[in-house]
Amino acid sequence: MRARIPVFRAPKKPLAGAAPHNRYVVPGMKKGLIVRHVPYEGIAGFREPIEAAGYELDRFDVTDPGFWQLDLTTPDLVILMGGPMGVYEQDAHPWIRCEIDRLAKRVERGLPTLGVCLGAQMIAAAMGADVHPGPVKEVGFAPVSLHVDSPLRHVDEVPVLHWHGDTFTLPDNVELLASSTAYAHQAFRRGAEILALQFHAEMGEDPRFEAWLESGADYVTEAGNSPERLRADHDALGSGAVEAGRAMIREWLRGL
Repeated sequence: MRARIPVFRAPKKPLAGAAPHNRYVVPGMKKGLIVRHVPYEGIAGFREPIEAAGYELDRFDVTDPGFWQLDLTTPDLVILMGGPMGVYEQDAHPWIRCEIDRLAKRVERGLPTLGVCLGAQMIAAAMGADVHPGPVKEVGFAPVSLHVDSPLRHVDEVPVLHWHGDTFTLPDNVELLASSTAYAHQAFRRGAEILALQFHAEMGEDPRFEAWLESGADYVTEAGNSPERLRADHDALGSGAVEAGRAMIREWLRGL
């Protein structure tokens, strides 16, 4: 969960860097599905390595009418992106329960799944973990500490973007991959197929970052940061973070 950000209606034309709905995929190609919780949080820098690995990407927004009938077990790869809501805010966002239930069927089968920030928390919830508000808001560029050898080696000592205030208990039968100074649970995996990242290694070159700053200015201040500092860090550190994040995803996909 992050700042209380106003509800955005999907624009008639795609936002810069956003993928349009692609309902027509090439027969025989691997199918990847992006689950997008808000329009300004897309796949960003992760698009390049996923498409280069041979995935034809489609996208569903949680506001799409067909989301309630979506079968998350059919795509070869599912990518769950971030959002400002909390997993526990199911009264305000009824689709959360729907997503968790459908995602649980996928993780039970060990199908390739990537979760980022809220997406990682959704995976944790689908595995039976508790997702709850954390003690602090973590906003800004900072590295994570690695615990085991994994594709996260590419982000070792690389400042990546953090933007959250929620956390989760570690699910059963997973391997903790990374921590930060503020939060112990920054990344985990179950087998080679399921990867959950609390941090945003996809962000650093996407112009939609400005929407995060404009809408979340109060949240940023509460976290002890400022839009001005974040813009400066984004300019200085963003490309390096995305380069490392892409290398991480490339290696993870090769291991599937």
